[in-house]
This record gives sequence, C-alpha cells and structure tokens, in this order.
Amino acid sequence: MQKSLGTTARPEAALAALAAAQFTVMLATSIVNVALPQIRAGVGLSDGGTTWVVNAYGLAFGALLLAGGRAADLLGRRRVLLAGLGLFATASLAAGLATTPTALIAARTVQGLGAAAIAPSALALVMLLFPPGPSRGRALGVWGAVSGAGAAAGVLLGGVLTQAWGWPWIFHAVAIGAILVLIATTAFVPRASVTERGRFDLLGTAAVSLALTALVWGLTTARRSGWTDTRVLTAFALAAALLAVFVLVERRHSHPLLPPRLFTTGRVAAGNVLMALLGSVWIALFFFLPLYQQQVLGSSPLVTGLGQLPLAGANMLGSTLAPRISRRIGVTATVTAALLAEAGGLLWLSRITADGSYLTGVLGPSVLIGLGLSIAFVQLTAVSVEGVPREDAGLAGGLVNTTRQVGGAIGLAVLATLAGSVTAHAATHQPPLDALTAGYRTAFAVSAAVLTATALLALVLARRDRPRGRTADPAAPQQPAALTHMS
Repeated sequence: MQKSLGTTARPEAALAALAAAQFTVMLATSIVNVALPQIRAGVGLSDGGTTWVVNAYGLAFGALLLAGGRAADLLGRRRVLLAGLGLFATASLAAGLATTPTALIAARTVQGLGAAAIAPSALALVMLLFPPGPSRGRALGVWGAVSGAGAAAGVLLGGVLTQAWGWPWIFHAVAIGAILVLIATTAFVPRASVTERGRFDLLGTAAVSLALTALVWGLTTARRSGWTDTRVLTAFALAAALLAVFVLVERRHSHPLLPPRLFTTGRVAAGNVLMALLGSVWIALFFFLPLYQQQVLGSSPLVTGLGQLPLAGANMLGSTLAPRISRRIGVTATVTAALLAEAGGLLWLSRITADGSYLTGVLGPSVLIGLGLSIAFVQLTAVSVEGVPREDAGLAGGLVNTTRQVGGAIGLAVLATLAGSVTAHAATHQPPLDALTAGYRTAFAVSAAVLTATALLALVLARRDRPRGRTADPAAPQQPAALTHMS
C-alpha cells in the first residue's frame, strides 16, 4: 500500500500545481457559457447542439468521476493526474480547431473524460501531502478558493477572449493552461512509492457510470423537452435499473467500487448529501446570472465577465477565512452560517428588475454569495474526505465531485424548467424583458429556499451523528479540539 508521497522541499509549490489543476477543470465548466452565441454561428450548431456544447462536458465529467477516483487509487494518483491533464489539453485544442458540430461535441466529451481523471486524483494528492490539522485546513482553503474562482473566472475569460480573438481561443487558452499545469505537476508533485492493491471493479464501474450518464442525460434533455417526454422517462428508468444492478454487483464484489469502509466515519455520507444540495444551486447560479446580465441588462460578453470579479474576489477571501472561522466556532456552525449567507445573497438577487442595473441589483448579492459559497464548499469538502482510509483517498475525492456535479445537473434542470414556465406564463401579460426577469427571480428565490433547508439539514445531521458522552461536533473532521467545538 501507498504510505506516503515521499518528501518534498516545496509543498507549497506542489499545492499550487494541484490547485491549478482544479482551477482548470472548473474554468472549462463555465468558460463556454458567454460564448455560446458565437460558437453556434461559427460551427453551425442547432438549438439542441448548442446545449450539448455545455452538456457533453458535464455529462462525461459527472458520470466518470467515481471511475477516475478509483483508477487513481489503483494506478497511482500522480500518474492518473498527468494522463488526465494530457488528455484534457489535447481535447481542448481539438475543440478550438473544430469546424463541425460533431467534432466540437466529441472534443467536449473527451475533455470531460480528462477532467474526471484530474479532479479526484488532484484532491487525493492534496489529502496525502497535507496531514489532518491546520496545514490541511489551509490547503483545502486554497482548494476552495480556486474552485469557486475558476467558475467565476470562466465567465470573465470567456467574455474577454471571445470579444478579443474569437471563440476558438477559449479552448486554446484552456489547452495552454492544462499544459502548464502538467509541467508544474511533473516538476513539483512528488512520486508515490507504491500504489494501492486491489482489483478494478469493472462491472460496478460500468453500471454506475452508465446510470449516471442516463440520469444526467435525462435531466438535461428534460430542460428542453419537458419532464414527461418519452426519452426523458426512458432515461430515468434506465438509470434506476442500472443503479439497482450496481448495488447488486457491489454486494458480491471482493473489491467494490464503493467499499463500505468509505462510510465508516459517519461523515462521508452527510458531507456528500450536503455537497449535492450546494451543487444544485452553485451550477445554476453561474448559468442564470450571466444570462440576466446579457439578455436583460444588455451587457456585452466582456462586461458580463468583468461583473464576475467581485464574486470571484469574495470567493477567494471566504476560502482563506474558512479554516480560521471553523477553528473558532466549529465546522457545523460555520457550514450553517455560510449556507444562510449564500441563501441571503440569492434572496437579494430575487429582487432584480428588468430596468435595474448591475450596481444596484447584482454587485451586493454577488459578494455575499461568494463569501457563503466558498466557506461552505471548503468545509463540506473537508467533511466529505476527512477520516477515509488512505487507500480510498482518490475514490473519496471522486465521490464528493460526483455528488456536486450530479446535484448541479438536477438543480439546473429543475430550476431552468421552473424559470422557463414562469417566463412563459408572464409573457402573456408582461413585456419580454419583464417576463425573462420574472423567471430568473423565481430561480434565485427557489435557490435561496434550497440553501436554507440545507442549512437546517446540516444541523439535524450534526445532532444525529453526535457521539455519546462527547460535546464535540461530529460533523467536524478529526482535527485539533478547536476545530471540533460546536457553538
């Protein structure tokens, strides 16, 4: 078994390389959003094809994260990370060079496959490089900062590059970034001495990957075709059947993809449930907010991207403060307060108007949302991976990323359908921009309600998991006493 990654004289440089890998993955998630009209015109995409420029990446990424995490544990985290970065860079370059819809969507799918190898292996390496305690808390703070900043920076960079040099450069820039991260990882991340032992659960991996593919495909298709569409219902039925097969396979396999020991700490399940709910709002936020800025406020792609800077700055600040806050008031109190702060920002956004402005309607909520989102993300990531056996570090990283991605797909599908219904109804008696704004307001208000419920659930799970005879916060990772105090 792998006992350590060896020694490195520059752990900060290794962390920077690993964080940059996560930043690149998150960047590719949102960088295309602002440029979709230009991509559609440049490649000749239909309405459905334009949607799949976004969906193909998210579908492959979300469906294969568990497989990527387990492969990292068995084949070597650093090795899988480097392979994922190479594949990611190649696919990004191919996407920028694509001249047909098929080529572009195929490249985005392979890009998602590379991301599914990068994200869990990079997080596992962070866990192994930084032992439990303050150093890991600071490392996860950096991780949270780059994760949120990557999503916001994608909107900014997408607007800048599209307006300056054209849409292909959004993919070329990602390819260049991935190559630089690959070089940095090779130079600064130490090699592991031994990989973990075990057999790859091929049947279980295939079952759960296909189930997640069917689920995410059904959700994304439902946004366009409706929840009662035959294809959507068939996809959901197939996902349910494949998940049942996965459960049966896992019970009989000697080395299951999701071994029971992964959940023995009592925190992994709770952390992943809360992360899925956070993800359901997170991804939708970066979908609706740029649309409101462009379609209602009339902002250009560049101005829309610049409008994400305050959110990104607040995100980085919150991620830096998260470990300090949790040491002072406890993880459960920190998560609850952060979720309520983000909910307050989204409720504030639900007051936007068609004749509003960025300064009066978007700036303030963006800062509040950025702070709450980043703090909650850092702490829930820590809860979801802390205390798992060393041999499952990559799998734990894949699981928490999977729950966030799948939660995001579910949330976006539901919120987009709801917003579209509200807009369609409002359009019968309101001007078009007012109707659009009504749909966005509804999406933000429902998101605020979801996060408020998530904050209450965090309190319930913490109380349910509290060990007898102890006053410590059971939802907190096993770290110094200051981290486990519950206010």
